[in-house]
Amino acid sequence: MRLSLSKFIRSASILLLGTVVFVSCKDQDAKKEELVAEPQQTEIQTEQIYHGEFIYTPEAAVLSGNSFVYGVELNEAARELATRVIAVQKDEYDIVPVSVQGKITRKPEGTEGWDEIITITQIINVSEKAEKADVKI
Repeated sequence: MRLSLSKFIRSASILLLGTVVFVSCKDQDAKKEELVAEPQQTEIQTEQIYHGEFIYTPEAAVLSGNSFVYGVELNEAARELATRVIAVQKDEYDIVPVSVQGKITRKPEGTEGWDEIITITQIINVSEKAEKADVKI
């Protein structure tokens, strides 16, 4: 009787161990799927209005304010803003104050550029008068 009880305990232990390993692996697979399915949240804040100077080149754009400098996502609104700013500039060094509504996000890991990116959603105002740059480069 002892031998069969011993086999039973050993079999039950192996079955229990196998079940624990199976459930653990399955749980980790589910966690991996969750990580893959959910993109990393890079949003910093909700949309708000920003006032600053818009600097544009075909490769990149920057919005610079008194206490911030953001890279600008080159979407349709940013290209429209560039067109409106260029129309006000008398030369390429003129600074045109702007007000835009947008959302700030962190740049995706592994990419180059500014740490924080603004996605312009609406152009609020473009100054009708350009200001001369303090220093020409």
